[in-house]
Amino acid sequence: MNKRLVVFLLLVVIGIAAYSTVSSGLLTLDSLRSYQSTLLEVVHQRPIISALAYFCIYVLITALSIPGAIVMTLAGGAIFGVVFGTALVSISSTVGATLAFLIARTLARPLIRQKFSHRLQKVQTGFEKDGALYLFTLRLVPVIPFFVINVVMALTSIRTRVFFLVSFLGMLPATVVNVNAGTQLSSIEAIGDILSPKVLLSFALLAVFPWLARAVVKAVRKS
Repeated sequence: MNKRLVVFLLLVVIGIAAYSTVSSGLLTLDSLRSYQSTLLEVVHQRPIISALAYFCIYVLITALSIPGAIVMTLAGGAIFGVVFGTALVSISSTVGATLAFLIARTLARPLIRQKFSHRLQKVQTGFEKDGALYLFTLRLVPVIPFFVINVVMALTSIRTRVFFLVSFLGMLPATVVNVNAGTQLSSIEAIGDILSPKVLLSFALLAVFPWLARAVVKAVRKS
């Protein structure tokens, strides 16, 4: 049997199992609140194993584009704290995004071209013009959903290590905001409460800075 087919079937099985777990309601705000004290106790007793388990689950969710990443990010803050939670979420989400990128690049090119043809053209044009800076901006300001960025960027010429590094840096601000929100879990009524208009505006302004710097450098070189 073709190796790619075996890998694909394995991913399908894992994806169905993981999606079934998510659909059961485990990755919700209410569930996280209910189990927070239990999770804190487990982390206190088995910190290394808990961190590894969290890492594996987060990577699986992001790699297979399964809903629940935002709740997992909040859980990172709720049970690991701001500093370690941010580090753990940043690494997990970037590894997961890179795996999704590699899976798409290896196994699903025809399907991606067919399903995301309209968005693909926009992303390819932007990447050809501005390179890694374009990806960095997409990560900072979620104009296109993250999972779409992961798979569509697989069809560009970007190198894997560049994708990893730029994604890590671009997702970091939102990660800090969401992990910090997780430390105040009791005050969050809905996911939408986290990314307020002020927070989104801050991300937009942050995304503008690299472009301003680029314009300044060009102006200086011309002078």
